[in-house]
Amino acid sequence: MQAPSVGGVSVRRGDGSTVVRIRRGASLSDFAERIDADPAALVTVLFHLGEMATATQSLDEDTFQLLGGELGYVIEVVSPEDEERELLAGFSIDLDAELEAEGDEQLEARPPVVTVMGHVDHGKTKLLDAIRSSDVVAKEAGGITQHIGAYQVVKEHEGVERPITFIDTPGHEAFTAMRARGAKVTDIAILVVAADDGVMPQTIEALNHAQAADVPIVVAVNKVDKEGANPDKVRQQLTEYNLVAEEYGGETMFVEVSAKQGMGLDNLLEAVLLTADASLDLRANPDKDARGIAIEGNLDKGRGPVATVLVQSGTLRVGDAIVAGVGYGRVRAMLDENGDNVEEATPSRPVQVLGLTSVPGAGDTFLAAPDDRTARQIAEKREAQERNAALAKARKRISLEDFTKALEQGKVETLNLILKGDGAGSVEALEDALLKIDVGDEVDLRVIDRGVGAVTKNNVNLAVASNAIIIGFNVRPEQQTKEYADREGVDVRYYSVIYQAIEDVENALKGMLKPEFEEVQLGTAEIREVFRSSKFGNIAGCLVRSGLIRRNTKARVLRNGVVHGDNLTIESLRRFKDDATEVREGYECGIGLGSYNDLQVDDVIETFEMQEKPRG
Repeated sequence: MQAPSVGGVSVRRGDGSTVVRIRRGASLSDFAERIDADPAALVTVLFHLGEMATATQSLDEDTFQLLGGELGYVIEVVSPEDEERELLAGFSIDLDAELEAEGDEQLEARPPVVTVMGHVDHGKTKLLDAIRSSDVVAKEAGGITQHIGAYQVVKEHEGVERPITFIDTPGHEAFTAMRARGAKVTDIAILVVAADDGVMPQTIEALNHAQAADVPIVVAVNKVDKEGANPDKVRQQLTEYNLVAEEYGGETMFVEVSAKQGMGLDNLLEAVLLTADASLDLRANPDKDARGIAIEGNLDKGRGPVATVLVQSGTLRVGDAIVAGVGYGRVRAMLDENGDNVEEATPSRPVQVLGLTSVPGAGDTFLAAPDDRTARQIAEKREAQERNAALAKARKRISLEDFTKALEQGKVETLNLILKGDGAGSVEALEDALLKIDVGDEVDLRVIDRGVGAVTKNNVNLAVASNAIIIGFNVRPEQQTKEYADREGVDVRYYSVIYQAIEDVENALKGMLKPEFEEVQLGTAEIREVFRSSKFGNIAGCLVRSGLIRRNTKARVLRNGVVHGDNLTIESLRRFKDDATEVREGYECGIGLGSYNDLQVDDVIETFEMQEKPRG
């Protein structure tokens, strides 16, 4: 049915319950196609609703909801998971059908995937070091794990050698996004709590992620060898968060360990395997194309994009065509955690993959495709979807009135940032943390580009064009890039610890805020006598009661505590017959307020100045 819409434009209307599904970052043209309307008419409708957009521009969900509400449609934005399913279905890859077709005879036991979580500095990485006997902490800046790593260890259990896959999640709170993803790929979470420190804010945060992902938890009470260690206190504290120790009649296994001394590690691995056998059915089909998740990615100078992937089902082999995130390619080589070549990776096996065209993000899905062409097409489609979603996210909804008002007030201040890091997870975590900085509505922070690897000339060119600052996290520029950036006057900053970057950006934002001024009283003077002067108008003979009176400062006149004259200036100030710059408390003086002559005895002249107020 055609019906007149806003501004007389005719657009097919819904009945208020018609559901229209659109993908993230869709444009007006996509929406017009779904409701069989002319995109130009929708542009006009939006314009009348105070929104400006072109027919091909990616729009955010709020804008579509506004438009849908006006036209009588219920808008549903497709979730990224559904989007991925629909995309793969277009290439005859149906992941759900694959799972349904798998019977017991196809499924084989796979190793448990364990995520180590906990508060910063409670010894997560030291514990993993002790388990896999290699030193990672020494290489980490500030002793904080900056990347997600994955490792496999073998433990003999009931006479059978059982592999266990460990995922090491970063400890700093800014890496929450990565940690949450770590919990999604995991079967069991080990919650590390220091016996001398107890339950801390990030312990609870990690626990929430594990519980949200609905995974069993084994608690490793670390540092039991330290003075002041109180493992029982940890057991009691965690009962408040529904983790009741077996000793207290609960179901959670608590294992006392010392990563430093290597104590209790066997018991911990034993507890993991017992928990896996008791509460989980860990099986997967190894005889199909590989599917899984990219845990981390980085750009290696000699080897190009390198992705750490965790195979979740199927078997990944050297030579397979794969898609990981928006990267694709053939698996040139696979390496295990020790850097040794691996020919194939079965379910729950983490490996580093070489041969991709670009670095996948932490948490991106990967899959083996039938051939190179399909892999490339899936990657290109994914990239287009990601780009549209990012454009929609970057488009700040602002109505014409708001925009004009903000421009008039000079309020629109934007700090543009370009982020480069050594790993996809680090860049994502840094972006996440920076976008959470809040210094009010006057200043806007926008990440206009992000990427893995060294700062390049392209980054500098973009920074020049958009007046952006480049932040490098654990990366350095090449010499020519550095010289080019200096020549173009681009501010490039380098960090190796995440919160230094956050602090600097926060301070920069505060520096961009318009200065706030507050009035500071300088002094008051009581009028004792008023002298009439044909040349200078009325002159007040005063006694300075407090502070000091200074020439050329702002003043107001108070009569019985009520302001009688405001926005005045001390135009002349004399002590007896001499001009004075300032007169202090307890002294007499003559004050002239220019053309303001309404002065009476007992009036009070108050002087003040506006001083810049420091931002909190």
